[in-house]
Amino acid sequence: MSCSVARPLDSVTVSSSSATVSGIGPIPEAAPASLCAREPHVPADRLVAEMVPPPRFDSVRFDTYLPDPNQPSQTEAVRVLSGFAAGLGGAHATGAGRRGFLGFGRSKAPKIPAGPRGVYLDGGYGVGKTHLLASLWHATPAEPSLKAFGTFVELTNLVGALGFQKTVQTLSGHRLLCIDEFELDDPGDTVLVSTLLGKLVDAGVALAATSNTLPGKLGEGRFASVDFLREIQGLSAHFRSLRIDGEDYRHRGLPEAPAPYSDEEVTKAAYATEGASLDDFPHLLTHLARVHPSRYGALTDGLKAVCLTDVQPVPDQSTALRLVVLADRLYDREVPVLASGLPFDRLFSEEMLNGGYRKKYFRAISRLTALARDAQRLV
Repeated sequence: MSCSVARPLDSVTVSSSSATVSGIGPIPEAAPASLCAREPHVPADRLVAEMVPPPRFDSVRFDTYLPDPNQPSQTEAVRVLSGFAAGLGGAHATGAGRRGFLGFGRSKAPKIPAGPRGVYLDGGYGVGKTHLLASLWHATPAEPSLKAFGTFVELTNLVGALGFQKTVQTLSGHRLLCIDEFELDDPGDTVLVSTLLGKLVDAGVALAATSNTLPGKLGEGRFASVDFLREIQGLSAHFRSLRIDGEDYRHRGLPEAPAPYSDEEVTKAAYATEGASLDDFPHLLTHLARVHPSRYGALTDGLKAVCLTDVQPVPDQSTALRLVVLADRLYDREVPVLASGLPFDRLFSEEMLNGGYRKKYFRAISRLTALARDAQRLV
């Protein structure tokens, strides 16, 4: 199927002399961008350089995390992680003249600090795990070049781009590696990353992770740290598990998701918004199959808004999982999403929402709903 943008301004009056759209005033001279027209290629060095907290989490810190007063585990997580960050203030564990894990004493020979060398954040979606993980990255007293932050998918993409040994060499000099949304649904990738983490722990790198487990197995959106630790086999002794309870903060006290707009409203907004893209949703889903998910971040480079017409139910699981990755990258970059068609909570079938990838789909719905709220100002 050929890729095309959303329908043109069929029913919108455009004045060629004044470049205005009837009812909304001046519009940019250029038509909106199209995600379908983009096929980015991302060099390996960019993948390494971009292993930092995404733009949405540039300014987060432990003191900007707002614990739910009804969930004491959230306050406890901030306390434990703050202490963990402070304990990473010494030189690299295998470097000359390095200090112990808690920053005290000197060692004459390479020796990995005793005790857990990592933390694992165990909790439902929307409880602020990524906020806490990014806060840990910011609070760790080391140069940005000595800290890495990425999702599980981004880490596997890095291994694919650099090769296993080169990835070990690249990351083994780091003070901290943060992995968001550790995947348990791909055994091959899980074993690959488990082996990588073993090498990095041996090199003295501290680890922090959040999980993306299979809620269909674990029940009602709750995660079992024992399953995570079993999957990463011999690394269990290196992790301290922190349970973070709570409800999705993105919906806490907020109104229901906005209803979709009409095709005309979405198209008008796209033409009136500088830096917006405009695409037909079914065509975009087709296009995503031609772009590797590691490039979805680059796919959105420079966009200030994403406008979609004719949102429909996602037809199959492979397409749904690609859409989840795109939703994550848009959310990370705080790109509002304006859409017509079905509301986002009807994207995935009941079978999908009750299946093994349930948590991913609920996270995507939650994040797209938040971006849809952000997009209301465009109309």
